[in-house]
Amino acid sequence: MENLDGATFGQIAVRLGLLTDAQLKEVIEEIGERNPPLDTLVSLLERRGFITPWQTAKIRRGDSDGFFLGGFRILYRVAAGSFGRVYRADDPRTGRMIALKVLRSKWCRTENPENKQIIDNFIREGKLGLALKHPNIVEVVAVAQDPSSQQYYIAMDFVEGGNLREILQIRKRLKVSEALQILEEAAVGLAYAFAKGVTHRDIKLTNLLISSQGHCKLVDFGLAQMFETVENTRKEKDHINRTVDYAGLERATGVKEGDVRSDIYFLGCVFYEMLTGRSPLVMTRARSLRMQKTRFEEVRPISRDELSAPASVFLLAETMMALNPSSRYQTMSQMLDAIRAARRDVDGVAAPSAGIPAEAVPAKTRTVFVVEKDDRLMNKMRDRFKEFGYRVLITMDPARAIERFRQQPYEALVIDAGTTDFEGRTAFERVLAEADRRDLPFAGVLLLSEEQADWRQELPEHRRAAILMLPANVKQIHQKLEMLLRA
Repeated sequence: MENLDGATFGQIAVRLGLLTDAQLKEVIEEIGERNPPLDTLVSLLERRGFITPWQTAKIRRGDSDGFFLGGFRILYRVAAGSFGRVYRADDPRTGRMIALKVLRSKWCRTENPENKQIIDNFIREGKLGLALKHPNIVEVVAVAQDPSSQQYYIAMDFVEGGNLREILQIRKRLKVSEALQILEEAAVGLAYAFAKGVTHRDIKLTNLLISSQGHCKLVDFGLAQMFETVENTRKEKDHINRTVDYAGLERATGVKEGDVRSDIYFLGCVFYEMLTGRSPLVMTRARSLRMQKTRFEEVRPISRDELSAPASVFLLAETMMALNPSSRYQTMSQMLDAIRAARRDVDGVAAPSAGIPAEAVPAKTRTVFVVEKDDRLMNKMRDRFKEFGYRVLITMDPARAIERFRQQPYEALVIDAGTTDFEGRTAFERVLAEADRRDLPFAGVLLLSEEQADWRQELPEHRRAAILMLPANVKQIHQKLEMLLRA
């Protein structure tokens, strides 16, 4: 939006219901100007948590809708897929944090008869969630169609934390004791659902959410049916989904759809990956290859050379993933008994042999979080920082840097403001403030383009941070981080 000043921005945000008059007045009084510069106002509003960079960007573009859905206020987008988007939102009436799953508009058009089953299955998924109330299942609080946009949505509790795939991308694999705890909690949730007549049919790393307290919650019951509908009616092959894996396993073993032992098998795959850091099944986009029986026959057993654990842990993984369904646990109750027995065995093993060997994950390895939108630079930073001995976590979304630091602090941050613009700068400042508040060992480097050179004067000097002008190479960034960390 052209000619947008601070006062106008504030008025728009209040009119849209994103800010209250009191919040806007508080920030303007702190700045000390009736019509403060736009960037100054936005920066302080975002630091206070009154507004998000996602909302700011929409207002700057001149958008006047899409900020609310079903009465929930959208804060920012978390993820996107073939069928929908997931947003973090809140309920302005209660302040409750919500994960809002929204079906894409193209699937909501009822004039297309092929969409009807997609919509029916989406609503069915939501209603399944409404019926499942358990500590290890993400609670669904609403499923409806927004009267204004006509989009269908499912509102769920927002789990502060991350999904299991994100955690494994950082840690590679988990201690045996941690993996068993997550496995047991997931199994308890599945057992409860099965007692209600519901199987999951989409067990995978991303559907196991791990809260900031370390507890597992299952999500996306019933989504598999929607994938199957598209596969059957539209023949779309661009979406890798676990439903194809379920179909391949069931065809290879001759069991009917919905057999609880299929959920047991794929929960075993998750357990396998937690222990080893690798997928037991070769992943490919080719449906024909994923449906072949040989794919399930060629799973490499977990070696005792790569994992130090009691025999019961190996037996648990092997039994859950037995190709012959009759050789698996036949009920959730049987599996839970075996999981708990393995946990007792692990608790009785001395600490050095209960998980990953100490040499496998050096205790002093630092993690660097990189925010970069340029694919070429992203890959270069990932490779070079690994050469320098860092664990590397990379994202294109600056907001993820803040969330991850609050959930699991990292030692170093690099944000390329040249590609992430003001969102990157804001995220950098907020992570610095959080590191100061918690007094954590931390170093950050903000990269600025030539057009952003005047930001150097606006950003105060900070003992944990440095500003480098682009083009700066990774070696220079690394040297600056090391200097800050030593200091």
